Amino acid sequence: MDLIEDRAAIGDGQSIALVRRDGAIDWLCLPRFDSPPCFAALLGGPENGVWWLGPADAGTCAHRAYRDGTLVLETVFDRPDGTVAIVDFMGPGPGTVARIVEARRGAVRCASDFAPRRDFGRRAPVFSPMADGTGFFAGTGDERLAIRADVPMRVENGAVAARFALAAGERAWFSLAYAPEGAPFPNGPDMDRAQAEVEAAWRGWIARSTYRGRWRGAVERALLTLKALTFAPTGAMAAAPTTSLPEWIGGSRNWDYRFCWPRDSSLAALALMGAGFGAEALALADFLARSVPAGEAALPPLLGVTGAPPPPEREIPWLAGFAASRPVRAGNAAVAQTQLDVFGEVELALFELVARGLAPAGRHWPFRRAAIEHLETVWRGPDEGIWEVRGGPRQFTLSKVMVWVAFDRAIRTAETHGLPAPLARWRAARAACREMVLTRGFNRDRGAFTQTLDGIVLDASLLLLPLVGFLPPDDPRIAGTVAAIGRELSANGLIRRYATETGADGLPPGEGVFLACGFWYVSALALGGQRTEAAALFEHMLGLANDVGLLAEEYDPVARRQLGNFPQGFSHLALIGAALALDGGTAMPPG
Repeated sequence: MDLIEDRAAIGDGQSIALVRRDGAIDWLCLPRFDSPPCFAALLGGPENGVWWLGPADAGTCAHRAYRDGTLVLETVFDRPDGTVAIVDFMGPGPGTVARIVEARRGAVRCASDFAPRRDFGRRAPVFSPMADGTGFFAGTGDERLAIRADVPMRVENGAVAARFALAAGERAWFSLAYAPEGAPFPNGPDMDRAQAEVEAAWRGWIARSTYRGRWRGAVERALLTLKALTFAPTGAMAAAPTTSLPEWIGGSRNWDYRFCWPRDSSLAALALMGAGFGAEALALADFLARSVPAGEAALPPLLGVTGAPPPPEREIPWLAGFAASRPVRAGNAAVAQTQLDVFGEVELALFELVARGLAPAGRHWPFRRAAIEHLETVWRGPDEGIWEVRGGPRQFTLSKVMVWVAFDRAIRTAETHGLPAPLARWRAARAACREMVLTRGFNRDRGAFTQTLDGIVLDASLLLLPLVGFLPPDDPRIAGTVAAIGRELSANGLIRRYATETGADGLPPGEGVFLACGFWYVSALALGGQRTEAAALFEHMLGLANDVGLLAEEYDPVARRQLGNFPQGFSHLALIGAALALDGGTAMPPG
């Protein structure tokens, strides 16, 4: 059975490759996260692009692990005739993949089959040999790939193949490089130097972490994952490097997450700040501020990692989908939605940057003021909310709470630093928004805040209320909401977003538990004084990560498998926030 968690991620600051336990790379988009994939077997089959490397008799690995503090992956295969390891990494230059095969015991016959495809697995390239005999070019129109190796290769059956034997102490290397048509490729790599540079870069970065709590290993792996999801040229963060991994096996909740969500990025910035990475948080904020077109104030729900709008959503009918879960989608129609909560998450991050002394108060003020003045005109209306529902706009309670957060943090920044702002108007809007939430968002009969104003349905996003300071954690209304979510949205001890059976999101029912919600529940319990229960749940959730510490978006607690796009930034940033809460802090200081 193919499992999402059978993959590990390697990255170079512009894209991520997924490496299976059997040594195959079955997903990689070049040159960027949101480019079409050159390997798309993840969403189809080998005919849609894959690079398989390992012992010739195939099979899965005995064990694998990242080298400490890095995204350099080591996969070890034990065979009767010997032991071989594959060391995989991306970099040090962008658009490059390095793969080193090392024999550590006996003598092992190995094989490589490099079969890229473009246009989401539909177009085979034309292979042409390099003049120096070290490899092949794979041309597909306006871009090319280059595959090099220090063992002989040949073209056969639509792939560049190599068959070779290694004895103990011997090794072979392969490298993949990308370049637009006409651009020069880098020279053949010095593998020892490349690996040393990549390992030093990852270790140098994670050494800046200030987190010294009980869960240092898990938090540092989450931080490294967020760093890997960051598009270095702009500072943007992709929500995930994949598209269409299903939130329910056989279902249609399959979305393209290879873009930058201001919501996710702002929450990631808070997590990064909480662990000592203020420069990365500031880069994310700068990206968001400069990506809103001049003269516009509405915050887009998502952006391309370069800052350009993402492409329209379309279906890719020739791909069968992961575990036959269709449709496969490219692009995301949520770009056209109204999501009012985004204003609040962005303000949280910008406020905290100033409060921590990481940015001068005026740095983003024109952007912030324009956004808040736009919010004044639209905040009372419905929206599609944090979950990007496709059943039509509604009056979501969390959206109104985050509107309150946006007004509150902007007001406090202006008051503290004497910045120009129509404070009387903003204070009136803040008060009106708070009153709306308290009178219409809280259901007295249920003793809990509800998904929508005047509603009765619960929503796990309301666990954010104590985290953002809307009410204190010991307020009876917060305690009642947290308890109700724990009772009614629990699935084998984990937390669902909401009951999909209501059809409110406009989609067929059925999905896994949303991992970020479970971590928010841990944070809410910890802030509410239930630290023993919170720590136990946190430990349980850490056990849901795969063998190299990575999490997808969701989890099926019955089938015990990960679901959704992978690795998912939202899950990892919420993990960091929960660890901070358990250690006596929070990723989202209430002010």
